[in-house]
Amino acid sequence: MREPAERVERIAVTGSSGLIGSALVAALRADEVNVVRLVRRPPRAADEERWDPSGAEPEVNRAALDGCTAVVHLAGAGVADHRWTRRYKTELRDSRVFGTASLARAIASLDEPPRVFVSGSAIGYYGYTGSRPVDEHEPPGTGFLAELSVDWEAAAEPAIRAGVRTVFARTGLVVAASGGAWGRLFPIFRAGIGGRLGSGRQYWSAISLADHVAALRFLLDDVPGLAGPVNLTGPEPLTNREVTRVMGRVLRRPTVCAVPAPVLRLVLGEFAQDVLGSQRVVPRRLLDAGFAFAHPTVEEQVLAAVAPA
Repeated sequence: MREPAERVERIAVTGSSGLIGSALVAALRADEVNVVRLVRRPPRAADEERWDPSGAEPEVNRAALDGCTAVVHLAGAGVADHRWTRRYKTELRDSRVFGTASLARAIASLDEPPRVFVSGSAIGYYGYTGSRPVDEHEPPGTGFLAELSVDWEAAAEPAIRAGVRTVFARTGLVVAASGGAWGRLFPIFRAGIGGRLGSGRQYWSAISLADHVAALRFLLDDVPGLAGPVNLTGPEPLTNREVTRVMGRVLRRPTVCAVPAPVLRLVLGEFAQDVLGSQRVVPRRLLDAGFAFAHPTVEEQVLAAVAPA
């Protein structure tokens, strides 16, 4: 990986208590970067600043971002946290679109805006793509997550118009034992009751937590021309059937308890389609920019997740 032209020094982070945000903050602090954690409640620590995701109090957001050289926006309701009722789908959308828009407007209003705005997004943007590899040149797909991702990214337009390098970190499945959707798989497989989901032919595009954090930091560097969508996935997606074999091999457990598609739909509702849908997404722009993955394969990602801290 080439050396960055310049490192950012004061970084604001939303979603800092989540799986990715907490790991990013820890990594930045280990390198003595000044991190400002943006929180929706009154601040309780010296490194916290209150922000208003609704955008109703624009002066609060301007004050929170004042002096920041970069902003990383990771906040949003969890896609897999609840059944997708109409109400929760509204919460998923509002938590992303309103939060992004309020930050983008605040960034654009600053006398000295940050050099870079890294805003979370998702590979759900592409919809379901079957076995065909897709990269950042692919147009948006159809379905709830695709439509949500389009609106989510469009909300950052004020920052782009203000000349701030804006990157959309389209995240895939993050492999971690301590949280996220993949974290829920580990207890099941350790108990010996893991198995393929549905047909198992659907592709999963995954990335280790360590590589995801490293990729976010890579995006914060002044890499020439690296703006717009960037896929944060590993370079070697596998089918769910192959992922199941990897989990069984690494954890040394049987993987014979397949879950039929109708059962998934009964338990998960509309979200089951996202579990059963195939997305073979490759990180073309990261690779072309010179990013080196520490864990390029799913087996390496799972091994990293279960390695002692």
